[in-house]
Amino acid sequence: MSSAASTTTPAGRPVVAEIVRSGFVEGHHYGSIVALTADGAVDWSVGAVDVPVLPRSSNKPVQALAMVELGLDLPDELLALACASHSGEEFHVEGVRRTLASAGLDESALRTPADYPLDDAAREAVVRAGGGRAPILMNCSGKHAAMLATCVLRGWDTETYLDPTHPLQVAIADTFARLTGEPIAAVAVDGCGAPLLSTSLTGLARAFAALATADDGPARRVADAIRRHPEHVSGTTRDELALHRAVPGLIGKAGAESCYAVALPDGRAWALKTDDGAARVRPVLMAEALRRSGVLDEDGVDAAAVRTTGRVDLLGGGVPVGEIRAVF
Repeated sequence: MSSAASTTTPAGRPVVAEIVRSGFVEGHHYGSIVALTADGAVDWSVGAVDVPVLPRSSNKPVQALAMVELGLDLPDELLALACASHSGEEFHVEGVRRTLASAGLDESALRTPADYPLDDAAREAVVRAGGGRAPILMNCSGKHAAMLATCVLRGWDTETYLDPTHPLQVAIADTFARLTGEPIAAVAVDGCGAPLLSTSLTGLARAFAALATADDGPARRVADAIRRHPEHVSGTTRDELALHRAVPGLIGKAGAESCYAVALPDGRAWALKTDDGAARVRPVLMAEALRRSGVLDEDGVDAAAVRTTGRVDLLGGGVPVGEIRAVF
């Protein structure tokens, strides 16, 4: 029997990254990645990119688009927050309150589960102040506030806004299917309690390309909000923010279970997901995907900053002794 390590899972998803410690490969991440050309064709792909996945929070910009199409009119920073998995920093929390107040609501209307901020410093500040988990601190509260504001605008019930049959969620599903170009194969429940719509990685990349290339209208509003306020989409210490700042015009959104989608104004787009859902490998893979597509060589791109987002050191004795290395 061969002792060679397998490079393919039974589902046909290849190794996309190696965990290298002191020169020894101690583990692997398996996954799938797709890159689209400016005209929407597949430029290159790795793994299973045409089967349904649950993109988790990577769906949020498309959900926000549906709300703008329904008439939601928020300032850019609050529209960016509607697309966010925010870190729970003070400006995020105040932004959620502003969105709710614009509809005559307060945080008691939120149906997000109570949680602490994602950001370490923000979480410690809550604890030091004697606070605890709260729905408004949960990273999806910006999206939920926007959903509630849309319901108030349309005269829809705010108690049942998370029901998949609610008119808001029906409209979101219609927009999602239109942008991905695929029927929705599955509807699950996301961690925040909202309906979670499936698509393939190719469909997800296609949706982001549609947002990134929009000349005007609701899609352009969403894309511009993300570009102008990327700190509202993630947080001040996040790798997603660094990538937005390093690549002019980029829009991107990470999701749980190591999902990530980004697109450029010319229509090129990328989407990826690992089988194990490890968050640590997500930025490594996206940085390599952009490098493989030649983005790091283009004018205006801060290649060093992109590479930094994709560097994850493994520590031994408190010092770097290895890395997570993309191998596709």
